[in-house]
Amino acid sequence: MTTPPPKEWLLQVFDAQQVDKGGIVRRSRSDVEKFASFDELLAAVKSRGFHLVETGDQFVIFCHEGSLQIHC
Repeated sequence: MTTPPPKEWLLQVFDAQQVDKGGIVRRSRSDVEKFASFDELLAAVKSRGFHLVETGDQFVIFCHEGSLQIHC
């Protein structure tokens, strides 16, 4: 199995149905490091106006441009 180039992998991340619904997408840190990089993921999230949270070994992307508040 061949590894997709980082740009292609990131496009696949943001092609998920949840993105269109304003939902949540999560990816493991190990997958991000394997297929792209944190900087590339962060740039892709910022370019879309979304929010990125890191928790444990997961990156959680809130696929909307609205404000974000974390309550405990």
